[in-house]
Amino acid sequence: MSLNLQDNESTNGFRSLFNRSTSAVHRKTPGQPPGTLLHTGEQKLDKMRMLVHDYDANRYDSFPIEAIDPNASYMRPSSKTWIQIQGLHDITQLRKVMDYFELHPLVQEDIVSINQRPKVEPYGDIVFVVGRMITARQQGEETELKSEQVSLVLGKNFVLSFQESDDPLFDPVIRRMLVANTRLRRHSIDFLTYALLDNLVDHYFTALDFVNETIEAMEERVIDKPDPIDLQSIHALRRDLIFFRKSVWSLRDGINSLIRDDSPLITPEIKVYLRDVYDHLVQVIDSVESQRELVFSLYDMYMSSLSSRMNEVMKVLTVISTLFIPLTFIVGVYGMNFNPETSAWNMPELNWAFGYPAAWGLMLTLVASMLYYFKRKDWF
Repeated sequence: MSLNLQDNESTNGFRSLFNRSTSAVHRKTPGQPPGTLLHTGEQKLDKMRMLVHDYDANRYDSFPIEAIDPNASYMRPSSKTWIQIQGLHDITQLRKVMDYFELHPLVQEDIVSINQRPKVEPYGDIVFVVGRMITARQQGEETELKSEQVSLVLGKNFVLSFQESDDPLFDPVIRRMLVANTRLRRHSIDFLTYALLDNLVDHYFTALDFVNETIEAMEERVIDKPDPIDLQSIHALRRDLIFFRKSVWSLRDGINSLIRDDSPLITPEIKVYLRDVYDHLVQVIDSVESQRELVFSLYDMYMSSLSSRMNEVMKVLTVISTLFIPLTFIVGVYGMNFNPETSAWNMPELNWAFGYPAAWGLMLTLVASMLYYFKRKDWF
């Protein structure tokens, strides 16, 4: 089995753990101005969906909307609002939402460009966060890891989240919002941003557990019966763990900058919680590094197992060859057919009554003697 973060891939003998897109990645035409909106992923939903979560300490409302209504109660300055946006293919409708909140053109471009490096960037009166969702999902009888870019925009009294799919990544946060007077409901909107990031990072541990199980299964297979397909799996797993580490490392740096920088949108109290997210990311990176070391050892184990199997095969072939060397010599000598009638020295054994059984007895005795000697020497 192999791990691959970028596409969904199956071959005979190993399967990618990560659900990857098989379609070509779209890119901007060189020379287009910055801020050009082009969805670089694939359409995963029939239409773009927007779900509003409007709440305070004692009230929580959740409902779908088709467009932003400036006069709606959830748009009041005193309201705390999370707008969950799923589906990035409808650029026209998406642009209306982003323009309403006056998002910077570069932020808009990064939201629809789904191959962004995880990062945290302040843009005036908002904070823009790009993360990568990595979570285990059951697909029939098998489990695979799903990877998807998730973008968050934190404003003064709102949070916007952007996903390509309708994956229920944030359902745990929504369930917490249903409970009245919790910290999530009492705190300012930046606590919701922390909760979303913390939920994102928590899924990394589930993904790492699954990867660890895959490594253990591969280790058993490599020890029992190494196969050339396992070598491909090991190389793929090593590449993808590097990608995993790079994604988490970038998000860790972004969270660290969010903790250090003075942003009016992040209160000192929430920075304490963000430090916990930072610690979790450090732990994830340590786990990924450990798994990379295990994969390196898997390669050495594969080569050792392959070499051991080859040695066993060569040992058997060598024993067989060694056994037949004296037999071949005996058969060769008695295959010369010198006429014994011409001279008494010309192979008198040909005239023996029991010459043929004697030759077989000699050969069998030689074979038995050599097998006994090899056994005593522990050569097999």
